[in-house]
Amino acid sequence: MTIKILGISAFYHDSAAALIVDGKVKSAIQEERFTRKKHDDSFPENSIRYILKSNNTTISDIDHIVFYEKPLLKFERLLETYLDNSPFGIQSFSKSMPVWSQEKIFQKQNIFSYLKEIDQEFNDIKKIHFVEHHISHAASAFYPSPFEDAIILTADGVGEWATTTVAIGNKNNLEMKKEINYPHSLGLIYSAFTYYCGFKVNDGEYKLMGLAPYGDPKYFNLITDKLMDIKEDGSFRMNQYYFDYSTGLRMINKKFEKLFGMKSRDMNSTHIDQFYMDIAASIQKVLEFSLLKICYSIRDEYNLKNLCMAGGVALNCVANGKILEKKIFDNIWVQPAAGDAGGAIGSALYVWHNLVNQKNNYKEKNQQVLVDDMNGSYLGPEFTKEEIKKSLDTMGAKYKFLEEEILIDTVSKKLSESKAIGWFQGKMEFGPRALGNRSILADPRSENMQKNLNLKIKYRESFRPFAPAILSEEVNNWFELETDSPYMLLVSKIKGNKKIKLENNQKNLKGIKKLDIKRSLIPAITHVDYSARVQTVNKNDNPIFYRLIKKFQNITGVPILVNTSFNVRDEPIVNSIEDAYKCFLKTDLDYLVCGNFFLEKSAQYEKIQ
Repeated sequence: MTIKILGISAFYHDSAAALIVDGKVKSAIQEERFTRKKHDDSFPENSIRYILKSNNTTISDIDHIVFYEKPLLKFERLLETYLDNSPFGIQSFSKSMPVWSQEKIFQKQNIFSYLKEIDQEFNDIKKIHFVEHHISHAASAFYPSPFEDAIILTADGVGEWATTTVAIGNKNNLEMKKEINYPHSLGLIYSAFTYYCGFKVNDGEYKLMGLAPYGDPKYFNLITDKLMDIKEDGSFRMNQYYFDYSTGLRMINKKFEKLFGMKSRDMNSTHIDQFYMDIAASIQKVLEFSLLKICYSIRDEYNLKNLCMAGGVALNCVANGKILEKKIFDNIWVQPAAGDAGGAIGSALYVWHNLVNQKNNYKEKNQQVLVDDMNGSYLGPEFTKEEIKKSLDTMGAKYKFLEEEILIDTVSKKLSESKAIGWFQGKMEFGPRALGNRSILADPRSENMQKNLNLKIKYRESFRPFAPAILSEEVNNWFELETDSPYMLLVSKIKGNKKIKLENNQKNLKGIKKLDIKRSLIPAITHVDYSARVQTVNKNDNPIFYRLIKKFQNITGVPILVNTSFNVRDEPIVNSIEDAYKCFLKTDLDYLVCGNFFLEKSAQYEKIQ
């Protein structure tokens, strides 16, 4: 008998839904892709409706429905935190408690009501289960991984109580071993510095990571002396004297600002002083320092060669790259939707392996060929030729229909001419990264492409780096990377023979001036520290994207394309043909490709303002 399990994450940020059928991930998507509200935290009604429709099923047909955390445990933590800090935090308390007392504490009934609106026939509230937040994360990392056994490291802001956990996975079994609890949190201290540097919490952490190479880690010792006590095993304690997230409405307080001698950077400012670049470099080094210590410690304690990672901190691909570089483990696998969205998958998989009790049905994994079960993270909506044509016609778009070979020839040639192209193919990616299906593509050889993409197409900060999508068999020829990185979650250095030697007067440049220097043969994806967030592409996971890069290589000799998400600043990745077309028109993209349909900017009627 087929068992269907619906996983749900919601009500904090990055709401999502996922469908697991007989232990396999069938569909998964974030709610933001439908609502167009970035990091949408609402109940994922649209995501669930899509999953049901695309899999020809109903809520009533679902065997188990799983929420990614336990609300009562979270309520306990909030209440205890307020009581421990009383009378401080009354403002925060007065804002959150009414919501909890009226809604969140009755989460099971609320979820049932939401599902009832989707399917009036649904009447079995007993199908709804809850899994602890960090167990959901750990399950999302281990069960789809290529490994039969592994250490699982989860680090984020906070779940119910836990902020950092270590678990051991073995076939069907997942056992939690260690945890560090709130208010001590790698995710929260990184978010605190994100806030201090003038970026949005739960959105700007990528920016902080991208800013770090422009600075020097001058404040590493100050952070580890005053803010964070890191032990030899990587465990840590944070000095709450300098933070306000437990009791206030800000991440940090005035004592934090006094310690560093500068106020928080204005979020609306377009200028970034060298000071904040140095701050970014310092907290990035602290994060890496702590994670490396944890990894060394758990490897020695549990003596396993495989590491799985999840939680928002696992999206720090620079830190992941450092763990890989040190060769602490033989293999590393990071859940591509490592943040809260991935909890929808993890909670459902945990129920499959533990509640449904399918232990006798465990399928042995091929340890010689490490292939995961995430289907390349291509788990979202897709559109037929007929649907694409209908949407384009409705919007009055001008297009050409090209057979696949001609399409690849045409697009690769345009890319070699330094044109920027919106690329919309197949199933949408699950997680924060576009992996070649909802992507903006460009020529990595172009010296101006990085600035142009940031300022004229993405409408974002000029310092932000871009990722290379490279043929998997070519990666070791261009990067100091000896493993696949299909999900853009590992940072690696450019190979020495691909670097361009700096002149003496260029070596001492500071801050944003570093951007003006051509550092490699592929400057559009080379960060100022010679690093890149690598995506390896193989012909099995994404055949058409692979063929496009291969054709570009035949023209240019370079087996790489710039790959960034198809969106602009403060908007989610495009989901529909309509989203893609509107984004195409209001940016400086030269061409748009939707399936086999090729659109030239100059042929369109007008820009959407």
